[in-house]
Amino acid sequence: MRAVVVEQYAPIDQIGLKEIAVPEPAPGQIRVRVQAASIGFVDGLKVEGRYQTKDPLPFTPGAEFAGVVDAVAGNVAGITQGMRVMGAARSGALAEYIIVPPEAVEVMPDALSMEAGAAFRTNYLTALYALGERGRLRAGEQLLVLGAAGGTGVAAIQIGKLLGARVIAAASTDEKREFARSFGADAVVDYTKSDWRDALKEATGGHGPDVIFDPVGGEVSVQAFRSIAWNGRHVVVGFAAGSIPALPFNLPLLKGGLLIGVDVAQIARREPDAQTRVMAQLSAWLNDGRLVPVVGKVFSLEDFRAAFTTMQTRAALGKMVVRIAE
Repeated sequence: MRAVVVEQYAPIDQIGLKEIAVPEPAPGQIRVRVQAASIGFVDGLKVEGRYQTKDPLPFTPGAEFAGVVDAVAGNVAGITQGMRVMGAARSGALAEYIIVPPEAVEVMPDALSMEAGAAFRTNYLTALYALGERGRLRAGEQLLVLGAAGGTGVAAIQIGKLLGARVIAAASTDEKREFARSFGADAVVDYTKSDWRDALKEATGGHGPDVIFDPVGGEVSVQAFRSIAWNGRHVVVGFAAGSIPALPFNLPLLKGGLLIGVDVAQIARREPDAQTRVMAQLSAWLNDGRLVPVVGKVFSLEDFRAAFTTMQTRAALGKMVVRIAE
């Protein structure tokens, strides 16, 4: 089978597409013929060996995928050959086949495309868990979404609207701000401007955001917290800007604010009931048509490097998807 293989940690332009053996599932595992996989900032960091944990070499990057169950080993119940599934794994998705335990996948709604399935699970699980379970976002509150045109950002806009919030989207270009508006943002601000907090204050009617959804990090995160409403909740989901901010401890005191961390990779293990609730709500929204996942640009497997480059240069609108097979 064809697979992207990282033999040494390196920039993506030094990573190759190779022919390797089709893996066989062991007892308690399934094999999925991958039709689409999506990539995010974590995947780019892992390829270069810059993530907080390193995948043993050699490895195939890519955590999220959608495809068709191709083989089922013994000791597996509830999964059969031919099922359309979407899932997430530590790595291995940028290949024609992937081996995973059955709990790593969800059966896909019939109306969902493979590309949408590959871009859906982590972004929307993160957004709803962060805003609903941790941020306790309520109808009528004001939500600020940083990095609003990225994969998790646009998911947070959609989820925020479904939860009844007024959404202010912060993004760095006119194109990204209009993209955010097209998916429901009520107002937009340009956080690259020195006076962007004044624009945010105006957009919230002087109130400040009740909840901040933050996949960006860097200095903009500290400035956003300075604008938070009394008893506001700042939910940290990532550091796409590439730097981890240091928050002065007097700010939570002065604002009565909460700084909340979300690591989607740990939810299933640490809070399985929360994951079940969130996925059930997402599935209900998908099935009744209230939620339509956003797919960014789609690349062929041969062009996987371009997908990474688009994501890493922050030129992406939505989440980048690699089509593995038709």
